[in-house]
Amino acid sequence: MRTEFKLKTLAVGLLVSSMVACTGKTSEDNTSCAGDTTCCSKDSVCNKNKEMTYTKKYTNADFYKDGKFDQEVAMKAFKDMFEFYGVPFTPLMEKDMWVTDFGLGDFENVGMGGIFWVNDQEHGYFAHEIYLLPSQMIPEHAHMKTKFPAKFESWMVQKGMCYNFSAVGEETPNPPALPESQKGFITSKNFVVQQAGEIVHLKKIETFHFLIAGPGGAVVSEWASYHDNAGLRFTNTKASL
Repeated sequence: MRTEFKLKTLAVGLLVSSMVACTGKTSEDNTSCAGDTTCCSKDSVCNKNKEMTYTKKYTNADFYKDGKFDQEVAMKAFKDMFEFYGVPFTPLMEKDMWVTDFGLGDFENVGMGGIFWVNDQEHGYFAHEIYLLPSQMIPEHAHMKTKFPAKFESWMVQKGMCYNFSAVGEETPNPPALPESQKGFITSKNFVVQQAGEIVHLKKIETFHFLIAGPGGAVVSEWASYHDNAGLRFTNTKASL
């Protein structure tokens, strides 16, 4: 009997010790790891319970007032996404970040935010951050040669994920839902799912392409040769930048 009692006591002691290790509290606190969102920061089960996905919070009803695009609301939407992903909104972004609906009146589905970190004619290089709200698409476009070489570009997703579409290659099955406003203006049918940390390059100079964010939005870094806006061509002729 004494041996059985000692074994039970040892088992209870081990249980209490494990609770203290997880919560930093004793049984007197009447709490457990499962009920404490601050405990077990390295525990996969606890972390899984805390995982969240950014979701759409704004619609065209928010972005347009009397038919006019409200850039302040658009910036507010991006700042909300930045806060979720831990992207600092710096003084430079406050000064130079821009938003556009490409003149299409459908910012909820077609538009972007961005900042040109550098666009150097002399040395022929370009760095850009692309900001896309959930399921937001950049209109299909290509960069043609002007007095400058046609733009070649590469993209790396920093936050969220996106679908990277190209007119080069066979049609990829099971594409994401594309905006109704862009039907009839899309020739790029090949795509890859681009996750955070992955890099994709333009498949061929002067070919059409576009990005569309996943349901959690996306922050994408772009590196390229010099961007000459005169060489920008949209398949939707109503679009402009």
